[in-house]
Amino acid sequence: MRERTVPTIDIDKVCWLILKAREFDAKTAPVEEEPGSNPLDEDMREVLEAYPEDTVEDELRAFIDSLNEDEQIELVALAWVGRGSFGADEWAEAVAEARRAHNDRTADYLLGMPLLSDYLLEGLAAFGLSCEE
Repeated sequence: MRERTVPTIDIDKVCWLILKAREFDAKTAPVEEEPGSNPLDEDMREVLEAYPEDTVEDELRAFIDSLNEDEQIELVALAWVGRGSFGADEWAEAVAEARRAHNDRTADYLLGMPLLSDYLLEGLAAFGLSCEE
């Protein structure tokens, strides 16, 4: 039986990323380029629309880029565990593979995952961890 290791990345960082990734994933193309001045008239639709001045993606990229290399690698490995590419008992292998694949485009890679927040939540759950207090 393999020795099971666990993620060492700060869970609060992962939970913040999950929250922001959910916000990012919920965004849709704007219905109108220039929304009305009263959000209630627009059924609050613009909250879920991705306008050029929307900062969610920029915040996510900046956050991921600010992580050190080991944290970025663990984040990728955690997403892989969450999507089922590796089991929790294969954590060391997932981290080793993420280390081999690591480059300066981690934010692009992670933000390109349509279910990133779900994968990270499932990854945490695989280790008995959660964002619940």
